[in-house]
Amino acid sequence: MKKVLYLLIGIVLLTGCSCTADMGNTPTKKVEEYLNKYQTNDADVTNDLNDVLTNDTTLTDEERNNYNDFMKKHYQDLQYEIKDEKIDGDTATVEAEITVRSYADAINNANQHRLDNPDEFNDTNTFATYRLERLKEVTDTETYTITFHLTKENDEWKVENLSDDDLRKLSGVYGVTDVNTMSPSTTDENSNSTTDENNETNKTTTDESNTDNDNDGIVGDAIEDAADSMKDNS
Repeated sequence: MKKVLYLLIGIVLLTGCSCTADMGNTPTKKVEEYLNKYQTNDADVTNDLNDVLTNDTTLTDEERNNYNDFMKKHYQDLQYEIKDEKIDGDTATVEAEITVRSYADAINNANQHRLDNPDEFNDTNTFATYRLERLKEVTDTETYTITFHLTKENDEWKVENLSDDDLRKLSGVYGVTDVNTMSPSTTDENSNSTTDENNETNKTTTDESNTDNDNDGIVGDAIEDAADSMKDNS
């Protein structure tokens, strides 16, 4: 079951781009095409986003629509500048500087709030909605440098899959702390196994909209192995 915490993350991975559109067969042009797909909400991006959200059973229909709109706006606002291109035979690298809103602090704070206030969230007051409201308040941006690797196949330059970290940067969630490593874990460390079992039961109930899973895309593997490297904190 995939959680939307990393909703943000997963999407990036899922939208890996083959970049076959005829926009100029150079490494730089292919990277521009790749990034433009996000800015224009290309079908490759929106279809992946819809698939991830549809498969996330922890979201209500309204939350699913709200996250969909939020992520589309995030990608539309992405800014980039190509800084360098190096070609060596059938391989190449393109260095791009991207600027995106940075959600790490908002997500980390929301996760901590959930851990500190487990009874606050229920079927009518879900964590997914609470987190999204915190994300909408974010105005700070972060600039990252991403090195794209390309290979030439049949005379066509193709962008290789980005690392999970680079995907997180594109989605604005680079620096998000794994929920399993956050504090209030002292409660588990200091409690007996019976208490742990009760906490786990309560957590399962509370986390119908706040579970943490590994995933790889928008909440999925974009972040975990391209599918499991990401850990959902929703």
